[in-house]
Amino acid sequence: MPGSESKTDVISMGRILGPIGKMSRREGVALDDNPKNAVRRRPYAPGAHGNTKRHNRMSGYGIQLREKQKAKRLYGVMERQFRNYFEKAASKQGNTGEQLTSFLEMRLDNVVYRLGFAKSRRMSRQMVNHGFFEVNGAKVDIPSYQVSPGEVITIRSNKQTKPIFVALDENLKKHTTTSWLHIDPATRTGKVTSVPEGEDLKQIFDPTLIVEFYSR
Repeated sequence: MPGSESKTDVISMGRILGPIGKMSRREGVALDDNPKNAVRRRPYAPGAHGNTKRHNRMSGYGIQLREKQKAKRLYGVMERQFRNYFEKAASKQGNTGEQLTSFLEMRLDNVVYRLGFAKSRRMSRQMVNHGFFEVNGAKVDIPSYQVSPGEVITIRSNKQTKPIFVALDENLKKHTTTSWLHIDPATRTGKVTSVPEGEDLKQIFDPTLIVEFYSR
């Protein structure tokens, strides 16, 4: 049915799992920062007919659906939660597409990724789920938690020496984060300085088409 996950996606504990390479090829864009992402090596859809002319002209609905799928897969959000984000965005004043993207960007798992604490959104989601982080000194293990300007994100003291953080200090020194976040490599502390806007809201998907999809 329209809006449902594809056969390559596995749904587990409220998140989408599955081969990121296949999902990237399906959407025609890299859904992670891995330079070896499959879409860069095989820029066509997976499957027996993926290497044929994939651009049998899509309908307007099909184009809108693909943009929605890109966004859902990029942030690892399922349909029900994604629609909730849209409805919240539509109820606010201002540009609905920008509000939708802002909700997605301000998820805690995305913020952890943007700050450089994790190499991918999938990794950051898992780390949040396992209680690796505090927000304003309180443990938060909900990946969809919406951060707010002024909130401080830190690694919990009992997680600081985990093997996953062995190279973190060096990585943070080289990491450039987005303008609405601040990272202090010396203390491994991140802060939300504002809400994302302007260039920070530009993503690999077109939120306008997603708004059109839900407004049909």
